[in-house]
Amino acid sequence: MARKPMSVRGRWLWGTGAALAVLVAVVGGLILQPWLLFTDVRVQDEIPVAASPSSEPAPTASAGVELAEQPAVDPPAPTGPVDLLAGTFVSHEHTTTGSARVIEHSDGTRQLALVGLETSNGPDVHVWLSAGPVIEGFDGWFTAAGYEQVDLGPIKGNLGDQLYDIPAGVDLSAYRTVDLWCVQFAVSFGAAALA
Repeated sequence: MARKPMSVRGRWLWGTGAALAVLVAVVGGLILQPWLLFTDVRVQDEIPVAASPSSEPAPTASAGVELAEQPAVDPPAPTGPVDLLAGTFVSHEHTTTGSARVIEHSDGTRQLALVGLETSNGPDVHVWLSAGPVIEGFDGWFTAAGYEQVDLGPIKGNLGDQLYDIPAGVDLSAYRTVDLWCVQFAVSFGAAALA
């Protein structure tokens, strides 16, 4: 049985459909950037070795000298960087491991260190200090967007150690969460509560 040739209208519909499918695939690829899931970017910033804030033991009375008679001695000020806060990442939309530390330098500047970070690469992921809590599981995927946040900039990479400057005016008592936030899809990759 001979096949009937396709009509002009049929060819036009088929060609238009094929062109639309190609257009949707190209636009979808540009928006979703699926190739990022298969590529890694490793960062190896040099993380300063920092001491924990010192907590000197209370002075005790020595033999023959009353406690009140001993001069008060302030503990020496640290000469290098000090760890102020630290936390461990929990996974949200993507498996995320590693830790976060807030380091204060002797000149008063502060940095956020992401140490041993492992997460997925993704489009438009930013490092946030958030006023929101860390909630594990699906509910935590969207929490950070509902609270005030300080955007420290785009994530440098999805693997390794990295440093981010914290602006001088940021009140760390108000922003106790680090969130890896995908701005494009409004979802958290992972978060760490700072304590």
